Amino acid sequence: MQIRSAAASDADAVHRLLSANGWAHRIADVEHLGRLISASQQAVIALADGDEIVGFARATGDGISNGYLSMVVVAEPFRRQGIGQALVRHILGSETDITWVLRAGRPGAAEFFAKLGFSPSPVAMERPRSQPAGE
Repeated sequence: MQIRSAAASDADAVHRLLSANGWAHRIADVEHLGRLISASQQAVIALADGDEIVGFARATGDGISNGYLSMVVVAEPFRRQGIGQALVRHILGSETDITWVLRAGRPGAAEFFAKLGFSPSPVAMERPRSQPAGE
């Protein structure tokens, strides 16, 4: 497995990965995904068998004090092989002075992220996005 920065040429394959793994509601189309990737300070993919994109993660932040881990997605057949953890570790890097936050609302997410040092926060607040009709 290889982890590298996502490139514009990866957008179609990443869109297919996200759509097939429960994220279709967050990515209207490839162009929308491209804008998300461009606006992220970090967007990385995991490659298996040379060139098959099997994982994706993205984050925003200032690189000094605060960061937000926005998406971590691994294709179903490749889960529980350490790919998600590798993606998160790649994004977090070795800097320990950054406070990272995320939303862990999917089943199993809290347990997954706890293994990577995340814990529930009593101080976080959220202003949710508006929900499109049908969500």
